[in-house]
Amino acid sequence: MKQYKFKVNGNKYTVDILNAEDNIIDLEVNGTAYQVELEKEVKASKTPKIVRSPIKKPVAPKVGTGGAGQKINAPLPGTIVEVKVKEGDTVSVGDPLLVMEAMKMENIINADAAGTVKSIKVSVGDNVLQGDVLVELG
Repeated sequence: MKQYKFKVNGNKYTVDILNAEDNIIDLEVNGTAYQVELEKEVKASKTPKIVRSPIKKPVAPKVGTGGAGQKINAPLPGTIVEVKVKEGDTVSVGDPLLVMEAMKMENIINADAAGTVKSIKVSVGDNVLQGDVLVELG
């Protein structure tokens, strides 16, 4: 929080104020922790304290195991540069399906699940938006 340096009778002291709440202050003097109680009444701050609720961690998407209706969506807007599979091809998890250009970079869209390519919803040169269905696996 704050650091103060004192010189008392020729001895140097470095005081780090770690936490101050009400009349109790947690501090370190030359690396040794102390908890100090103030005798003077501390005036309450007019600024309200912000209390934030803990942030929930996003749940990782499940990697599909294949099956009917598995859709591969565009992760971001872009242009389809290359289609690496054709309908009827069998793919495994991680196999490249498409190459799309987005934000001046080429991104390889991989299969999230194993299965057979049921339909390809885009072709080379198509512009897609985030969330558009690119490929359906069956």
